[in-house]
Amino acid sequence: MRNSRALAAVVAAGAVVGLAAPTATAWTGPSNIVAMPSVIARGGQLTVTVDSCEAPGTVESPAFPKTHLNAIPGGNTSSATVTVHHHARPGAYDITAHCNGKPLTRPHAFTVIHGAARGGLGGSSSSGATSTDMAIGGALVTAALVGGGLFWMRRRAENKA
Repeated sequence: MRNSRALAAVVAAGAVVGLAAPTATAWTGPSNIVAMPSVIARGGQLTVTVDSCEAPGTVESPAFPKTHLNAIPGGNTSSATVTVHHHARPGAYDITAHCNGKPLTRPHAFTVIHGAARGGLGGSSSSGATSTDMAIGGALVTAALVGGGLFWMRRRAENKA
């Protein structure tokens, strides 16, 4: 008798959880907004991904126009590729997603910079060597030749003695 009461309580709790889960997912709105890359130049393309958002939905920001989200197959995530306005001012921008009739705002989701993003070239340039670079290289080659010649002449003098 005691076991049957415990079993009935477990079944009742399972039924409550089982019936509440679909209701909870039906009322959820967007849960997370990710912008990649997080630093972008004006006129660049940005990919915005929104979790717990089934299409149709939209994303918007002062830095780009309102754009429709596309569902990503295999889940309840949507994404959009947006182009940042050429006249956007440098600084951090918020993104607001509207999904399932509910809005979600991510403050400072991405940063717009003036000019192109640094690509990690390490300060290299494509203009070639400057006259200063040539002078330094020539001086190093000359020093190596003079040093090698003196060393060779000294070794030769030691062998004669």
